[in-house]
Amino acid sequence: MRHGLPVAALALMAAPLMVSAHEFWINPVAYEVPSGGTLVATLRVGEHFAGAEQSYLERNFTRFDMRCDDGLVPVPGRAGDRPALNVAAPSDGLCVIIHQTRDYTLTYNDWQKFVNFVEHKDFEGVLDAHRDRGLPETGFVELYSRYAKSLIAVGDAAGSDAEVGLLTEIVAEANPYTDDLTDGLPIRVLYEGEPRADAQVELFARPPEGDVEVTLHRTDAEGRVTLPVQPGYAYLADAVVLRPLQAQAEKDPVWESLWASLTFAVPE
Repeated sequence: MRHGLPVAALALMAAPLMVSAHEFWINPVAYEVPSGGTLVATLRVGEHFAGAEQSYLERNFTRFDMRCDDGLVPVPGRAGDRPALNVAAPSDGLCVIIHQTRDYTLTYNDWQKFVNFVEHKDFEGVLDAHRDRGLPETGFVELYSRYAKSLIAVGDAAGSDAEVGLLTEIVAEANPYTDDLTDGLPIRVLYEGEPRADAQVELFARPPEGDVEVTLHRTDAEGRVTLPVQPGYAYLADAVVLRPLQAQAEKDPVWESLWASLTFAVPE
């Protein structure tokens, strides 16, 4: 599917395949917070940069941290809190919010849904591999987990994103609140701490007014790609790993998807 597609943006025009792709992301109420302000963000699951809000529930995540002023601390909260993040900003600078969900499972009772997912996320060779492994077209199970990050500017917003040790993650290689983004925002996609070469990145752009715009991009050999951005927009970048699992019992998962996301905004 990927052959002949440019590494630069590809407009995703009214794709019906979107229905099988549900992202998870951290959605700040404000991407820019004044000195001494409060960090407030919701956790959301959905599609096209719109979705249902999730509560703060420890049973649903294995990690929920914030890295501000070079310190990494757990996000405090009580069961059922909405928004899930609502804490005083510890200091000026770039705050990175980090969230890792627990493992979930999904049973495919419709082969076309799996086909749609595989084709939309551009997992080359997966459908052939599924058949070669002798797996059924219905009734098989996928394991999945989410690895989300968000960049929030506090005060002067000084600082930078960095690798935070997630199984898969997107790292911003420029500060969207302080750096010149005329040529776009460079990011790097990692898996197990190593760059993901030739990986698809889906970018959702929310303008100040109007509909969300979606474009597709592809990383280079070093896992890097520069995303086109505009002042006044909020962004969700998404990259997914799909890897095979060996089932030990009949209902064990045979595939595992790992979803990395990064949200940020570009000041007007």
